[in-house]
Amino acid sequence: MNTAGATREVFWNITHIWVMYALLVPTTLIAGYGLYRKIRLWRAGKPLARFDRVGERVGLVVKHALAQRRTARQTYAGAFHLMLYTGFVILTIATIVVMVHEDFKLRIMQGAFYLYFQSFVVDIFGAMVLIAIGLAGWRRWVKRPRPLVYTEEATLILVAIFIIGLTGFLIEGWRIAVTDDPWGHWSPVGFLIAKGSKALLSVEAMQTAHLGLWWFHLVLVFAFLAWAPYTKMAHVVTAPLNIYTANLDGYGASLKRIDFDTATSFGVNALSDLTWKDLLDLDACTECGRCTAVCPANTVGKELSPRDIILDLRNLMHKSENALLAAAAATAAAAAAQSGNGQGAAPAGSAGGPGGGATPPEIPKVSIIDEGSAVSATALWQCTTCAACMEACPVYIEQMPKIVDARRWLVMEQAEFPENLMAVVNSLEQRSHPFPGTSYNRVSWTEGLGVKVMGELADPAEAEVLLWVGCGGALVERNQKSTRALAQLLTEGGVKFAILGREEGCTGDPARRIGNEFLFEMLAKTNVETLNGYGVKKIVTSCPHCFNTFS
Repeated sequence: MNTAGATREVFWNITHIWVMYALLVPTTLIAGYGLYRKIRLWRAGKPLARFDRVGERVGLVVKHALAQRRTARQTYAGAFHLMLYTGFVILTIATIVVMVHEDFKLRIMQGAFYLYFQSFVVDIFGAMVLIAIGLAGWRRWVKRPRPLVYTEEATLILVAIFIIGLTGFLIEGWRIAVTDDPWGHWSPVGFLIAKGSKALLSVEAMQTAHLGLWWFHLVLVFAFLAWAPYTKMAHVVTAPLNIYTANLDGYGASLKRIDFDTATSFGVNALSDLTWKDLLDLDACTECGRCTAVCPANTVGKELSPRDIILDLRNLMHKSENALLAAAAATAAAAAAQSGNGQGAAPAGSAGGPGGGATPPEIPKVSIIDEGSAVSATALWQCTTCAACMEACPVYIEQMPKIVDARRWLVMEQAEFPENLMAVVNSLEQRSHPFPGTSYNRVSWTEGLGVKVMGELADPAEAEVLLWVGCGGALVERNQKSTRALAQLLTEGGVKFAILGREEGCTGDPARRIGNEFLFEMLAKTNVETLNGYGVKKIVTSCPHCFNTFS
């Protein structure tokens, strides 16, 4: 049979097509408004540069949004998510093909393309969507893994997608059966439904059922599209955007520096203190719970759940939408007033004091550290800042920096932190190391090795490499063997190295992770001055915390 004329009538058995286009208008408006509301909330956050290095960002999207690399780390969930995702992509392309063919009168849905893609491939991927929903349902309703969030919304999404897919196949099958479509066998699922339906239903019954189900299917699809931006299905948009705007400089670099010369407050305890990327993070969460599953604190039964911190903040953001937008408007007004005053002119009608200028508007604050409505301070202190949550997240949410920012507010604004950390902070301030009570000093481990100390060299340039030992390497007994072994390897390798000895101070990493950024800055500046004083060019360290700080 010549396949050149292969095609089908797009709106077979359907009249009053204008109704479909009329329904598309409110669908688009409702869905568009949902996305607009999210974008408006993100824009209420503080500025952050995350649109540089375009090539790297596009590569990240290709790897993790399109290729689903992180999602695929969990075989079962990764498999059905890939099936669902690719099925949706193919079905969307097929819908676009129909639109181009019918609405733009470009007759592309015919011949070999119609048979191979629009019939066979689309049917296969449509079937994959139904299989994926079955696998997802089994996992959610039967296996019930602990990290998942169980909500009625998630159930409705799965049920809606399944019904959309099933009704689509029934419509196709009844059309094939009634029209006795000569190309029907190219649509394997629809063809099987046609065969079964012929044995059970009359032609008139199938035609009537086709008409009713076609309109039901259309309304359901449009309703789903309009509803999606208000649900976690919005991750179809927010996840790729969140991946594109990810931090490209490593997890250590995700902790923001504080300019102590200009900052008026330290840390974060208000939604309005978060950046737009922080707020995007909240809407990008897919509730998969992988962050909590790998969290060491949660694993040993502690309260901390990175997933719940993000979801609690998301709920608070949407619950406090008006306050967040008002805070953004007040901040913008204050900045505008300050800019105007800086030019020597007070805004018209301003209430002038001795210095002239307007009274800055009060900025509404929605607290994020609240045992009752948002994030528990107890959970914040249980975080080890290992960043395992960030490494596990398929959509690149940055949980750990938000926790540290909240700790900064507790430490630097409220002077509140657990009693066991008080001794650590005192030791850092007084001895420049986090181990109160240790009986060792910075050079105890060098006994018998003849290790050179930078300050004792006639010319510090003799040492081509500085061996940065670190607090743990020098002051913790179980680590000293490793430090001695490293020094011996450098000696055997002919490397000209030296240590700072008693001049070496803590890099400040523990202080920074606790949330005491001011103490970190003090320690870091002292180290920078010491290193510059000796003209250090190369540093070797076996301490991951020190390496993270230097890099």
